[in-house]
Formats: sequence, structure tokens, C-alpha cells
Amino acid sequence: MDLHNRIDKKLLEEQLRNDGIERITLSLYKYHQVKNPELFRNHLYTKLDELGVLGRIELAAEGINGQMSVPKDVFDSYVAVLDDISFLRDIRLNLALEDDGKSFIKLAIRVRKKILSDGLSDDTFDVTDRGEHLTAEKFNKLT
Repeated sequence: MDLHNRIDKKLLEEQLRNDGIERITLSLYKYHQVKNPELFRNHLYTKLDELGVLGRIELAAEGINGQMSVPKDVFDSYVAVLDDISFLRDIRLNLALEDDGKSFIKLAIRVRKKILSDGLSDDTFDVTDRGEHLTAEKFNKLT
């Protein structure tokens, strides 16, 4: 299986306009130490491509950051793919509020040095060392 989409952009756009598939656009990100981002990328690409997921995902040794368009009729299968990956189990999916389902024309998953350009050196902290999530009420009490 080819792990890259090599179809002409204009053809992809036309196919998307005419496919009649209802889609859900969403984003996700998670800091997690990924030992082999290339191997993880290939696994994830294969699983998501089988479901017809479109979008762009950045992978790095520090985690994942992605924006995707998922066919509505396979959304539960998409969630199951994520749940089969231990660090993505129950990940928060941020659904687009306004969406025409035509956000992406292909699936692209790239391995990068960082999932976000934050300008920080990775050896100065552990990206997986998270604090406690605060509700708005708790945050307001602290300020």
C-alpha cells in the first residue's frame, strides 16, 4: 500500500465535491513520548486511510497534533482506531462548530521535529508532565 496520496489536487477537489459523503471536521492533540514516530505514522495512515479520513496530522517524538475530516458513517470506527492506541484512548476530540465537511482533500501525516512550534528545547522539560485540569470556577478562585 502506498502511504501517500498521489492523485492530482483538482481531481481530489472534484471527487470531494461530488462524493455526497457527510463528514465531521475535528481536531485533536496529545503530548506523549512516541518512541518511533515513523512506525506510528505508517500504522496510523493505514488505519485512517481505510476509513476514508482526510486531513493533516503532525507527529513527533513529543506527540500528535491533527485536524481531520471523518465520514460521519464511520465516526465510531474512527474513535475505535484511536482507542486501540493506548495513549489516544479517550482523547478529547474538538468538533468544528461550523463545517461544510470539505475542509481537506487528502490525508497527510508528517513526522516533524515538534508537533507545535513553541520555541522551547525539549530537553528542558517533560511534555507529558501535565498539571491538573481546572474548571473555570477553580481557575477564578486562584486568580
